[in-house]
Amino acid sequence: MSAKVLERFPAGAPRGSWPAEEYAAARRAEGEHATVVMDLRSDAFLVVVEAGDEEGRP
Repeated sequence: MSAKVLERFPAGAPRGSWPAEEYAAARRAEGEHATVVMDLRSDAFLVVVEAGDEEGRP
């Protein structure tokens, strides 16, 4: 799967704060198939979509 990173968030968010999940939920509400993944190397949460999603392809 080829993915496009929409946004990245540091893993050290305050307890009870989920900025990556909130951002992904907002993108899903707009019709994008956004998913949150963890990038262990950079210790960050990434909000990604499949590369084909930006052009309207399945």
